[in-house]
Amino acid sequence: MRMVFWNIRAGGGRRAEAIGDQLLAWQPDVIGLSEFRGTPASQSLAARLAEGGWSHQIQTTDSKQPARNALLLASRWPLRQRKVAGMPVLRDRWLLAKVDAPQPFTIGLLHAPNYTSPELKYPLLEAILDLAQRWRFGPALIGGDTNSGLRDLDEETPFGPRFYREYDFIEGMGTRGWADAFRHLHGSRREYTWYSHRNNGFRLDHVFLSPHMTPFLTACRHDWGLNPAEPGRREGLSDHAAVVIDLE
Repeated sequence: MRMVFWNIRAGGGRRAEAIGDQLLAWQPDVIGLSEFRGTPASQSLAARLAEGGWSHQIQTTDSKQPARNALLLASRWPLRQRKVAGMPVLRDRWLLAKVDAPQPFTIGLLHAPNYTSPELKYPLLEAILDLAQRWRFGPALIGGDTNSGLRDLDEETPFGPRFYREYDFIEGMGTRGWADAFRHLHGSRREYTWYSHRNNGFRLDHVFLSPHMTPFLTACRHDWGLNPAEPGRREGLSDHAAVVIDLE
């Protein structure tokens, strides 16, 4: 089973068709997109995925604010949105669903706000930590753009106080038994999923697995994909790399 978590940047825009091509090439079973929107570009991407076999979809877009960043969860298997007491309340940036795969599991998809919106970001991260602590609902994973990382290890050049509270979130998921998929397989390897305008790298995109799912993880990689129109450009499809995981 393969899953892809990807921030597609501002709804995809003119890159939407190439983003769709890349998703089809990866052939995942479940797709989680952040910065998905209610715009024509994003909606055309969702329609194409539905036609390609990912017909079960949940999106958090707002018809009154189509340009607002939201989420899309698309699956080859049926999806049922879940509500759990105490879970995050940012509707457009958090989605929890049961995936009725041959071996069912739950998936949490998130897009944490930037550190410039602390009144939104930190309550979201704290609610996810609380949910992870109380989790009693079987196999699950939580993934997406966390806008967080480990100080020094997940930043190419130290960025002052950027990752202090974010560090607590990443560490907190581990102490609650949820494995960081990339670190679980690759240890202290340095890789980055987003670069600042000064070309300073950060690993901002994560997938965490509950203790029930961690033993089945076989691969995790960061993949920037390829836009044929800009073959030499790292960010040709998005300013974020996708996180691609495989499970037995």
